[in-house]
Amino acid sequence: MKAVFIIYNQAHNEKVEFILDSYGISGYSEWNNMKGRGSRGGVPHLGTHTWPEINSATLAIVDDDKVDKLLSAVKKMDELNTDVGARAFVWEITASV
Repeated sequence: MKAVFIIYNQAHNEKVEFILDSYGISGYSEWNNMKGRGSRGGVPHLGTHTWPEINSATLAIVDDDKVDKLLSAVKKMDELNTDVGARAFVWEITASV
């Protein structure tokens, strides 16, 4: 199993939920009102007057066979909406209870 952490502009909230549902990923945790700035030339998303955008993030524990499909869907979403980016990161899950 893998942990997939997806960080995205809040404009993508419904799209991310749709992607998870499409691949049968029902268990996840979501964080809203996240502040930050992307490492690929991203502008700050700070929820302020100057930088009004804000991010959300979702963490899903995913079966290995779904990881590549999920990453591909996030990449496609990011490429179609370059003004409001998205990134995904994967960690190995070595144990759970």
